[in-house]
Amino acid sequence: MFRERGIEIKTPEQIERMRAAGLVVGRTLALLTEAAQPGVSTGELDALAEDSIRSAGAVPSFKGYAEPPFPASICASVNDEIVHGIPGERRLEDGDIISIDCGAIVDGWHGDAATTVAVGTVQPEALDLMRVTEESLWRGIAAARLGGRLTDISHAVERSVLAAGPYGIVRDYTGHGIGSQMHQPPAVPNHGRPGRGPKLVLGLALAVEPMITAGDQESVVLEDDWTVATADGSWAAHFEHTFTLTERGAWVLTALDGGRERLTALGVPYGGD
Repeated sequence: MFRERGIEIKTPEQIERMRAAGLVVGRTLALLTEAAQPGVSTGELDALAEDSIRSAGAVPSFKGYAEPPFPASICASVNDEIVHGIPGERRLEDGDIISIDCGAIVDGWHGDAATTVAVGTVQPEALDLMRVTEESLWRGIAAARLGGRLTDISHAVERSVLAAGPYGIVRDYTGHGIGSQMHQPPAVPNHGRPGRGPKLVLGLALAVEPMITAGDQESVVLEDDWTVATADGSWAAHFEHTFTLTERGAWVLTALDGGRERLTALGVPYGGD
C-alpha cells in the first residue's frame, strides 16, 4: 500500500519480514564489531558479512547496488571516511575507527543499519565522537510519535549533537524510507525545525542515520566514485537503525533487542513484541 509522496506503508506482516531482515543485519554487525581488530582487512570483514547474511537465507542489499554497481556486501569507512567506503586490502590499525554499514533482504524486504567500531586503543576524542553520534541516533528515534512529523526526528538528532560540542552534521547524506526497496521516500535529514514533513503513521519504516564529523560537515567523493570523506580530513562516525512505530511506541527492527534498552533509558515507550 502506498500513500502520498510515494511513501510506502507496510502491513503488519510486511513489517515482520523487515524485522527478520533487521535481525540478520543486527547479528552480522555484532559479528563484525568483534572481528574489527588490528590487522584485519576491510575485505576480510566484507567476506565475513556476506557469509553471515547468506547463511541466514538472506541476500546482501548493497552488492551490485546502483551505478557504478557497489562491489561489496558492506560499506567500510575508516577514520576520515564518512560513508560508502569500499572494502578491500586496507588493514585496520590500532587506534582506527571504522564505520560499517550493512543491509540484508529477506523475502523482498530490507533491513539497513550501521555502527562505528573502535579498533584497539582509540583516542578519547574519537570515542567521544562515536558516543555523540550514537546518542543522537537514539534521541532521533525517541522523538518519533504516531501523528508527529518527520522532522521531529531530524530536530532531535541535531539538538543532541549541538548540545555535545562543536561537531559537524553532514547534510549531503540523509536517512531514508525503507521497505521493498532499500532507499525510498521520504529523506530523513539530520537537522531541521520540528513539525515538518510527512506525518508519522503506522506502517511507515525509516532508516535514521546521523553522520557526524569532528570538524567541518563538508564532504568529498573519492576517485572510486563511492567513498565519501570529510573535506578537511577530520574523522567521522556513522550510526544507523531501521525502525517503525506501533501503537505502543518505537520498534527498532535492526536492534537485536528491538531497541528496548536504549528507548527505556530515554524514558520513551518500547513498541516491539
